[in-house]
Amino acid sequence: MRKKIYASFLLAVMLVNTFPMQLFASSHREAPLISNDPLADNTDLYAFVSPDDPNKVTIIANYVPGQLPQGGPNYYSFGENIRYEIHIDNNTATAGDDIVYRFLFSKTNEDPTTFFNIRLGKQNLKTTYRMERSMDGGKNFQTVVSSGVVPPPNIGPRSINSAVGLNTTYDQLIQNAITTASTGEKVFCGTSDDPFYVDLGGIFDLGDAPRTTGSMARDGLKCLNVSTIAIQVDISTLQKDKKPVSMAANILDPNYVIGVWASASRQKITVLKNAREFQQNPNNQQGGFQGGQGQGAWVQVSRLGMPLTNEAVIPIGFKDLWNLLTPYEDLANLNLFGNFFYKPELSLYMDDTFFGGAVPALAPLRIQRNSLGAFGFGNDQNGLYALKGTPAVAGTALDDAIFGTLLLPAPNSPRSVDLWPIFHTGVPNLKPYQLATGKNGNPLAEGKPFINNFLPNGGDMLRLNMAVPPTQRTSPAFSPLGIVAAAVSGLTDPAYNSSIALQNIPNMDGFPNGRRLEDDVTRIELQAVGGVALAAIGLWYDDFNGGSPVTQDLVDVLTYKTGINANDAPFKTSFPYVASPWGGTNNCTCDANGQTGGANPGVSGGELLQRNPNVGASAPELFVTAYPNPSKDFSTIRYKVDVASQVKIVLYDAQGKALQVLVDKKQEAGVYTVEANTKGLANGNYVLLATKNGDVKQSINLIKN
Repeated sequence: MRKKIYASFLLAVMLVNTFPMQLFASSHREAPLISNDPLADNTDLYAFVSPDDPNKVTIIANYVPGQLPQGGPNYYSFGENIRYEIHIDNNTATAGDDIVYRFLFSKTNEDPTTFFNIRLGKQNLKTTYRMERSMDGGKNFQTVVSSGVVPPPNIGPRSINSAVGLNTTYDQLIQNAITTASTGEKVFCGTSDDPFYVDLGGIFDLGDAPRTTGSMARDGLKCLNVSTIAIQVDISTLQKDKKPVSMAANILDPNYVIGVWASASRQKITVLKNAREFQQNPNNQQGGFQGGQGQGAWVQVSRLGMPLTNEAVIPIGFKDLWNLLTPYEDLANLNLFGNFFYKPELSLYMDDTFFGGAVPALAPLRIQRNSLGAFGFGNDQNGLYALKGTPAVAGTALDDAIFGTLLLPAPNSPRSVDLWPIFHTGVPNLKPYQLATGKNGNPLAEGKPFINNFLPNGGDMLRLNMAVPPTQRTSPAFSPLGIVAAAVSGLTDPAYNSSIALQNIPNMDGFPNGRRLEDDVTRIELQAVGGVALAAIGLWYDDFNGGSPVTQDLVDVLTYKTGINANDAPFKTSFPYVASPWGGTNNCTCDANGQTGGANPGVSGGELLQRNPNVGASAPELFVTAYPNPSKDFSTIRYKVDVASQVKIVLYDAQGKALQVLVDKKQEAGVYTVEANTKGLANGNYVLLATKNGDVKQSINLIKN
């Protein structure tokens, strides 16, 4: 039996090396061309109802990825000769954007005689910006902030706090930089901690998240900064009829849906200044030599709406093209981009019919191939297309008379009903896009509403229903799983699952209904590719047999974690909400999970399930790592037990012979360590096999040298 298990493990390793894949970080160096132009690179976009002021929406667009805090002498900032823009669509009756915010940055050397960035109260390069607003889709612009201030980089205490520097605090610099536009928007432009969190090393190591190779998960953006543009806008400004949220018909009022995307554009030609003339001309000594002036037409070089699109869905050969297009061209290019969403590459690694066994970290995520005994969503299947044109879909969103031409476009487009609308149109509050609560086993029946951010006006955008009240970040019910957490509550919590009436379920304001800073979008999107949205509306996993839908497959999906589940710094409780940037002299001391404390990590889908005893408890999780690996004389085995379990960890040689039983006992929830002595072992490959309650859960290849 042991040899059979070990042989399966070796086969999985060989498959991983046979079928390479590309996964993602959230728009950090996501396409070949833009990776060479970081000043114009969108990293992330956020849009959410402000938790401390539910009459306003906050939009945050981040640029310039991977900023080392100690990046002197030429510190990171926004680029000159670049148009940074935030685009808003609020009306299906108008083509293209309805509102555009544009930012243009300028830099000045206050003291070009020093190599320091800050000295004696002066800055090099001091950055300011002009903010313009268009309310007619970009035809005409009005300057609403003429000389906004960008705080200098957070170099260190002598540069910021001392009398030989700026003689202030960095928090005060941030507060001083927050301004109010002439049209009422609150604005901040400056450096911040990168709010995105992900185990980049594991993800790009052929999908090893959570890691199965023995090394500890690490936030790849830990202690790195980005350049942030943040605006806080009255909902009445963004709503198509200029109505405040108090006039919404209900918390899913479709008239309060907006689409948001961000971009960066450059002019076709840049003419460089003559550095020698600059140095010889004393009149230029205060201006700075900034590399030139743009000429010609503006060209979009980067864009971002939904996180991870260009990384996780668009293949590498199309990434540069995707960056050049607007969301309004996405729908016109369905023949080009459609199949990347209808049959996403990631699905291949969550489907044992294809290469599921090649990526052991994604083993909990398995797509429905035989949901309800009739519907398959693998890349070689038809999804719900068999229902097209039948009486079963009459009056639903899948009816051709409603949105069926978009949602059921053709055979062999299995994810046209879930992944495609999540990224391209938003999700309507129509059958079948309601929770399975109250459907009595028929996914096409009326169920409990939980999302309505439908705006079929363009393609890839963040879509936010501004009528949904914000979930307070300090609430015990707050969860970084966003809509997934709301769905779990709506299906299992007696406070919500006793009727199909519309209720304000916690986290209905979370991703993919907009995007909050705290939302774990990597995990949510992997769960979505794994079919969790289908399950939420009643298309249950294949192990459902007519009893409780809370089956092992569903529990596996909801308890899946990537290894990094929270940001490396707590977010602010008021605008601009992002965490202050890491300083150049700071010692970064986050733990392995990416947390320094102060932020509410929220509850997971598995924890929500466990709170309701009527739906059964999820299986305990066992997560094991080994360090150092390769090992010389010993290796420390660190493992986490989520709930009380019988844990066994055994070291095997390459022939499957048990060498050491490191752990074999029942243990309470917690984190433990044990030492594997490899001093007397021959150099070569060994295997650590971990079981819980008798079930094999993890294998780690341990190398002795």
